[in-house]
Amino acid sequence: MSNAEVVSLGCRLNIAESERIRSLVANEDVVVINSCAVTMEAVRQTRQAIRKARRARPDARLLVTGCAADIEREQLAAMPEVDGLIANEAKLDARAWNVPEPQAPVPTKHTRAFIAVQNGCDHSCTFCVIPQGRGRSRSLRIAEVLDEVERHLLEGAPEVVLTGVDVTSWGHDLPDTPPLGELVAAVLDTFPQLQRLRMSSLDGIEIDPLLFELFAGEERVMPHLHLSLQHGHDLILKRMKRRHLRDDAIDLVARLKDKRPEIAIGADLIAGFPTESDEHHAANRSIIRELGIVHGHIFPYSPRPGTPAARMPQIDKPLIKRRAAELRADVAAVRDAWLQSLVGKPLSVLTESDGSGYSSNFARVKVPDETPAGSILTVTPTKATKGLLA
Repeated sequence: MSNAEVVSLGCRLNIAESERIRSLVANEDVVVINSCAVTMEAVRQTRQAIRKARRARPDARLLVTGCAADIEREQLAAMPEVDGLIANEAKLDARAWNVPEPQAPVPTKHTRAFIAVQNGCDHSCTFCVIPQGRGRSRSLRIAEVLDEVERHLLEGAPEVVLTGVDVTSWGHDLPDTPPLGELVAAVLDTFPQLQRLRMSSLDGIEIDPLLFELFAGEERVMPHLHLSLQHGHDLILKRMKRRHLRDDAIDLVARLKDKRPEIAIGADLIAGFPTESDEHHAANRSIIRELGIVHGHIFPYSPRPGTPAARMPQIDKPLIKRRAAELRADVAAVRDAWLQSLVGKPLSVLTESDGSGYSSNFARVKVPDETPAGSILTVTPTKATKGLLA
């Protein structure tokens, strides 16, 4: 029995990479923290996970990889609990772990298989340190992605999630620069037995026409679009050096909902970005209702060393905290109304191991006791309570 343990923090890309790391270190007495550094809170959680892992496994070797292992290298290396750091760019290389290349991957432990089709980022958003930890954008070739999908399907995964740091930049570094829609179409065409394909966070301005049509009309592409939105006011978006404006997001969502009304919208939003006024914050709040954001990831802004935003006039921390709470409350109100609208409607639900599952539009749904994880069943909820359909 393997003594290896991998603790994954942060994004879905880390989850996908953690599966690979688990197969690399399967025969080692080791704990790996696959860290995140997207915010100072993420770094704090990384340090907390390191301490917790050391208390639970005092005799195991404890190694840290992920973005924080590069961006906060000195801070983490100084922790007495840490035995070593593995560079983020090397974490999928068996040589970095000083182990032989595994003959067969360890089967996934997730009902949803996360496949990292892209890594790194070529953009320079003023608040973001992730390019420092992930490097330039790199794409898997279509054949490589198909191999990964096939492996997960053979292991019984009913749903595949395509993920990456900047997924919509997939293909920009490949010959003929194929758009992301071409990859998604290839997966669907090659594997008619694939029941559910989900996309992780996307940059709306880069959704190509083919991908749009697949979202709009292909039943196996889940009706769940999570946007890397970040803010609802044009001036703040420009200061963030984002490539879209408010109206771009509104137009995209309106066109999608016109073709597929059941599509659920998620978004990342930052509260308290430097120079954010009351007017800017009001626009951030109002876009939640305008887009109908039901899956909201709210990030209180925290300055990251070496980024342009860290040199801009900062907002007081208590005000940032208050604005983040208001954004979360707005999302909760929209989400509650959305969940109520799903009561009485049959939903296709992929079950997890905790007595619940996720519908195609990513609503959390209670399922009958003793339902095996990884099952797909139809549930017609009769009520919505505390964010759970039952």
